[in-house]
Amino acid sequence: MIKLTFCLVRLPHLTRDQFQAYWFDKHAPLVRKHQPVFGIRRYVQLHSFDPALSADARASRGGPVRYDGVAQLWWESFDDLAKHLAAPGAAEAGRDLLEDERKFIDLPKSPLWWGEEKVIIG
Repeated sequence: MIKLTFCLVRLPHLTRDQFQAYWFDKHAPLVRKHQPVFGIRRYVQLHSFDPALSADARASRGGPVRYDGVAQLWWESFDDLAKHLAAPGAAEAGRDLLEDERKFIDLPKSPLWWGEEKVIIG
């Protein structure tokens, strides 16, 4: 399994609650709609708590500015992903998702990367 991890920073005009509500109530159904086109095996959202709860831990490590959430999406393999991305409708679905992301995510401040899980516990 491969995983895309996307650390999300909200647009400055949104509160954390507004951002998370839009992400869950509007964007998640859009991802679900396009799931068959992309062959996504799993999609989860990790919604952050009040940044004050993490302030001491972040400060003790010299950590970066907060994220408002993390999205994680799984595929069987890069070959499986490539097969789905080449399918009819994939480019249009990708544009649809990106257009929606621009409504609530500060994309230049929101890193994403591909990885593979290495389970240590569980």
